[in-house]
Amino acid sequence: MPVEIPESLCYKDIMVKIRTRFPPSPTGYLHIGGARTALFNWLFARQQGGTFVLRIEDTDVARSTEENTQVILEGLQWLGLYWDEGPFFQTQRLDLYRRYVRELLDGGQAYYCHCTPELLEQKRAQARAEGRKPKYDGTCRDKGLGPAPGAAVRLKAPQFGVTRLDDLIKGPVIFQNEELDDLILARGDGLPTYHLAVVVDDLTMDITHVIRGDDHVNNTPKQIQIYQALGQPLPHYAHVPMILGPDKTKLSKRHGAVSVLAYREMGVLPEALINTLVRLGWAHGDEEIFSQEEMIAKFSLNQVGKSAGIFNPEKLLWLNSHYFKESSDEKLAGLVAPFIGARGYPADDFSYLARVAGTLKARSKTLVEMAEAADFYFQEELSYLPEAVQKFFTREILPTLERLIQRLTDLPGWDHSALESVFQKLVDQTGLKMKQIAPPIRLALTGKTASPGLFEVMEVLGKERTVGRIQRAIKSIQGV
Repeated sequence: MPVEIPESLCYKDIMVKIRTRFPPSPTGYLHIGGARTALFNWLFARQQGGTFVLRIEDTDVARSTEENTQVILEGLQWLGLYWDEGPFFQTQRLDLYRRYVRELLDGGQAYYCHCTPELLEQKRAQARAEGRKPKYDGTCRDKGLGPAPGAAVRLKAPQFGVTRLDDLIKGPVIFQNEELDDLILARGDGLPTYHLAVVVDDLTMDITHVIRGDDHVNNTPKQIQIYQALGQPLPHYAHVPMILGPDKTKLSKRHGAVSVLAYREMGVLPEALINTLVRLGWAHGDEEIFSQEEMIAKFSLNQVGKSAGIFNPEKLLWLNSHYFKESSDEKLAGLVAPFIGARGYPADDFSYLARVAGTLKARSKTLVEMAEAADFYFQEELSYLPEAVQKFFTREILPTLERLIQRLTDLPGWDHSALESVFQKLVDQTGLKMKQIAPPIRLALTGKTASPGLFEVMEVLGKERTVGRIQRAIKSIQGV
């Protein structure tokens, strides 16, 4: 079970202002794991009446791109995870990092290291060959060296004792200092390392809670040591469990670990993805479906488990279909319009789109699927399934279709009740059953053997299209 957070840390009742952060690196897109981390930080800040900070960790200049930054921002906005402060960029804060490096040097908590990369690699190789851990051996630690071209700055880390992490999810974690390293704070080119920049950012941004993935646990003692060297209080750490695929292996692209915006392109609704993400490691009883307001009200770090969350694409699609059913036809019309347009059909008549979406929302799992299923509503000439033509477009059905056209043409109203009445009379007069009449008419109207309810389809198509399509089916049967 997760560690209970003491009452003294229930920040609603004391003066400390909760501040969380999400610090993506623009070396790639926003993926499922990052989105879940952002969500947990956002929820905790919202639930506690705090502040959610967005920080872009772009000090890896060689791999960071503006395109990735924009995709990350767009992904967060699409999910509805709007930040209160930021985005802040680490590349715009280099002078700040240098000041802190200088403070550590002046305080004797850091030192210049003149070891070249080649020498360091030799030391690591020798350590491995001798069965030792390939950590820095402290060659320059006590030499009192000054700055020099290519010289790095290292933290003078404690060599004995332990560094303790009191994690709000994992509980106490102890690290032996002799296993840790005099980590580099600033590289030979003067740029800060990840660990220094993270600590300085969290410190100067007054971050109270660092909520991040389990894969960062081994980074934490290094960052704690930097806080201690600076004589600064620690934030509260909470490391959330990893996300695995349905086969309980590391999440990969084959499990759906793609860019968050790829789910938008698939036609997944943001509320469905958010609802899926929140259940990856967090639970509130047996509840599966949460509105945004319910998530904020119920979220707690005490209910985040230690076990890995299992990402199930089928559960995501189930949730997506649920939100389709809960959405108004008008909302779905706006959402599906770009997907209809992408298929080459006009998508500017929102009234018509709403009626189309209304017939398909209970039968679709994604907006892509809905748009594909809507083809027949927009096609001028349908292509009939050949095997269905042979089965249902028979000479015997011709009189019934011709009689139906006459009745539909003369029908004053055009709603479900009026259409149902026409078909009931047709059944009574022909002696045929509805299951004999409906398939050829469905094929005539949609080109398919499966579709939304026949009367729903006819209502959406309208009298002119409905009659025209049945007339074309008659000509097809006649061989015209």
